[in-house]
Amino acid sequence: MHPSWPAHLDVGAVRFARPTAAYDEVLVFYRDALQLPVLAQWRGHQGHDGIVFGLPGTPVHMEITQHGTPPRIPEPHPENQLVLYLRGSQAVATAVEQLAAHGRAPVPAANPYWPDRGAVAFEDPDGWMVVLAPWVFGEDPVPPANPDRG
Repeated sequence: MHPSWPAHLDVGAVRFARPTAAYDEVLVFYRDALQLPVLAQWRGHQGHDGIVFGLPGTPVHMEITQHGTPPRIPEPHPENQLVLYLRGSQAVATAVEQLAAHGRAPVPAANPYWPDRGAVAFEDPDGWMVVLAPWVFGEDPVPPANPDRG
């Protein structure tokens, strides 16, 4: 089922934002290790540092901000995730290799749904989960559960 978008919400782009207490490390993780494009970046704007990453391109983007001395963030929760649906297991393997080259190793997913379907989870420098799934939600069928994959 693909519900239609409400006609009165003429959205041209979507951004979600979350705080960080590790600005420089988060920048390296998303920009260098995952290689997300940086759409905007600032330091010291009214006490805020920020980065905007394209997910993918410019219509959907993630903003990460740092504020305060010391910066504080809410406690990361394993179900608060950025899920990147990649085009197949080779795309996931390539992303995992890129993250490994930056010293990042997969972590266990709190929900077995992800590893049972071939997805791989990582923590960013703040402890937030990034899941790399080997299918495109809404385009590909969800892979059946395979407990031997995890």
